Amino acid sequence: MRPGVVALVSASLLAVGAAPAGPPRPALPARMADTGGGTQLITAVALGTGSTSGTVTWWDRVEGTWVKAGSASARFGAKGLVEGARRKQSTNTTPTGLYKLPYAFGIEAAPRGTAYEYRRVRKDSWWCQDNDSRVYNRWTEPRARDCRAAESEHLISYGPLYAHALVIGFNYDRPVKGRGAGIFLHVKGRGATAGCVSVSRKAMRRILTWADPGRKPHIAIGTAKGSTAITRY
Repeated sequence: MRPGVVALVSASLLAVGAAPAGPPRPALPARMADTGGGTQLITAVALGTGSTSGTVTWWDRVEGTWVKAGSASARFGAKGLVEGARRKQSTNTTPTGLYKLPYAFGIEAAPRGTAYEYRRVRKDSWWCQDNDSRVYNRWTEPRARDCRAAESEHLISYGPLYAHALVIGFNYDRPVKGRGAGIFLHVKGRGATAGCVSVSRKAMRRILTWADPGRKPHIAIGTAKGSTAITRY
């Protein structure tokens, strides 16, 4: 190698070595405006509003720092994601926003170590999605008289999808008729969902044994960028 080339290579290496590395990027929850006030958080992030896949990650806040406890690939609604306040029922969209996780349920028994309230699905367990019912967006067992079967989910009929699930508190505390009902974090099927967030059965079981209701976990659903960016919450 000629002396001039050696000098050029050496100068290049020096320049690269001198470049400042910069501080590490904070964990996703640390970049969010609101995480629900607890010390556990689940983030469900899609690339954009038209995406049907993304990543679910669960986090612990330890001594003031958010630490990733686990992650898994996820599926979203077949029609992508939409802001929760603008969502309409039966649109196959996943609502973005920050939500509580009221309780868990499943056709199978709760994984050992589950601390969450866990309701076992039975033959007469339903989730009412009937806009004319007084129990709209609620578990009903048996099915309420004013809740039509055709407008509800017969939970046991969902088989492996509802082996384990967490209720997502979308439109839950004060339900708005027509906005949507029955949004869960549940076990994956073969494709996109009708509006829920889904992960593998293994991941769902890990999440249930991780989640501690005393630490007030929430789920934040959003996109990587744009008006529905998860950092808004």
